[in-house]
Amino acid sequence: MSMKQELQQQKNRLNKSQIKLDAAKSRGDDAMVTKFTNDIEDINKKISQLTHKQSFELNKERKTLLDMPFSREITKQEQADMGKLKKSVKGLVVVHPLTKIGKELKLDVVTGFAPKAF
Repeated sequence: MSMKQELQQQKNRLNKSQIKLDAAKSRGDDAMVTKFTNDIEDINKKISQLTHKQSFELNKERKTLLDMPFSREITKQEQADMGKLKKSVKGLVVVHPLTKIGKELKLDVVTGFAPKAF
């Protein structure tokens, strides 16, 4: 399971537990209230661990891209034939500004990162 799916699953579990907690409080069932309160705390811990891991991996990827010695904007013609460009440049990584890593790098245009000039 991907990290994104696992995070969504944990958030769904949290939502269900909160609904059940509210129902238990309205009934006055103390045993269930403590059970769901503990469940909510555990789920919140798991969610914070997953989000931290996600941000750590994104930061690690950002650092590897910034460590590459060459980067430049990809022209519209090169974007039209991306397969040809990737075949001609070994190790090319293309980052779109609307992706998570693109937003993290604060890009305005489609940018290519490579170990050598292209």
